[in-house]
Amino acid sequence: MWIVYAIMSAVFAAITSIFAKIGINGINSNLATAIRTIVVLILAWGIVFTTGTHKDIKNISNKSMLFLILSGLATGLSWLFYYKAIQMGQVTSVVAIDKLSIIITIVLAFFILNEQITVKSIFGGILIAAGTLIMVL
Repeated sequence: MWIVYAIMSAVFAAITSIFAKIGINGINSNLATAIRTIVVLILAWGIVFTTGTHKDIKNISNKSMLFLILSGLATGLSWLFYYKAIQMGQVTSVVAIDKLSIIITIVLAFFILNEQITVKSIFGGILIAAGTLIMVL
């Protein structure tokens, strides 16, 4: 089932980029990111309250909370830079460069999470890097 969610994530990420490029026209990129964040906040908390999972907040450990907060900060910074980049450049080039995060994630997962790097992931990373270069040059 995870693959269905991953595909849906990719579809909505693509739609997000197109809608953002259209919506950001003539607007400060930080303001646009703040508006987007409010919408995401309302949507996420709406789902949490609708499903009743808000009751589980008390069960979150300090470590989990710390890393969720750090993840939120990283997401916020990513969105701010992403919106500025799509405001200034072509969406296709920005998205291609943004997907270099896959390679960075592979390296970080190896060092921080002790996940194994396979020949397949190395080859895939090389193809992603090559594809990015082709798309932005």
